[in-house]
Amino acid sequence: MAAMKQGGSNFVIFAALAANLGIAVAKFVAAAITGSSSMLTEGFHSVVDSLNQILLLYGQHSGRRPPDEHHPFGYGRELYFWSFVVAILIFAVGAGVSVYEGWVHIAEPEPLSDPTINYIVLAVAFAMEGASWLFAMREFAGSVRGTGWWQAVRASKDPAGFIVLFEDSAALAGLLIAGAGVWASHAWGDPRIDGMASIAIGLLLGVVAALLAREAKGLLIGEGADPAIVAKVRAIVDARPEITAVNHVRTIHTAPESIFVAISADFRDTLTMGEAEILIEAIEMELKAALPMLSSIYIRPERKEDAATLHPVENAAGG
Repeated sequence: MAAMKQGGSNFVIFAALAANLGIAVAKFVAAAITGSSSMLTEGFHSVVDSLNQILLLYGQHSGRRPPDEHHPFGYGRELYFWSFVVAILIFAVGAGVSVYEGWVHIAEPEPLSDPTINYIVLAVAFAMEGASWLFAMREFAGSVRGTGWWQAVRASKDPAGFIVLFEDSAALAGLLIAGAGVWASHAWGDPRIDGMASIAIGLLLGVVAALLAREAKGLLIGEGADPAIVAKVRAIVDARPEITAVNHVRTIHTAPESIFVAISADFRDTLTMGEAEILIEAIEMELKAALPMLSSIYIRPERKEDAATLHPVENAAGG
């Protein structure tokens, strides 16, 4: 299942990358011919998106390295690091260049030439971005499973899918803004409107970058597993008659499909050390069979009154 998800995510990223590389060239050519600020901004937008997709592919590749002495839990969270870098690039380069270019065009407006080539490039770009968006939407929809879209983004542990979806959504909205800016500039004879459209695109990218940075930050710091997984772990351990209480189940994602779980449980006082060791081994085997994404399992015998507790937090993923 993890391999299938990985393959689908790779396909979405490659599709978006191929679309953005071709679109970027077309946008820059159109901007050079017509002098459109919003088209130039859209060109930089496509370049940033292309770089972001390359970084995501690199993060996925690096994250598949096996554990070693320096990283005993593997390199899976490297994808989370590059996802955070992507969010910063969207904000610093994409949004920053867009706002700057728009401001320059407003301060020093240049009359636009025939906008026909802009409309052609925008139409082709919209078709290509739309196809990429459909691929990303179809891939992400498979993980929604009846939940709300925003809730699915917050719960997702694979940032590659929703980052491409957010980027493509912002790209489609940016194309509409650029088209409106070019049209309005010619319709009302004011080239500064095109600069305003560029600033609007920059602000849109800034909002998207902030949302992505927030999600990537949570994954990078370490988020717990889905509550349903935590509940299943607790139920399996609690079903053992030798366990008198499950004090807590704490989880953290070390990769999108890899979870470390630490369990504190109160064992029956009459168990010998040898019996406890056999019991722990049996529980670990049952957990791995039921939940293959549990890459590392740590079970600690601990009296209930001595176990530390965590303060409840809204939308907490562990318990």
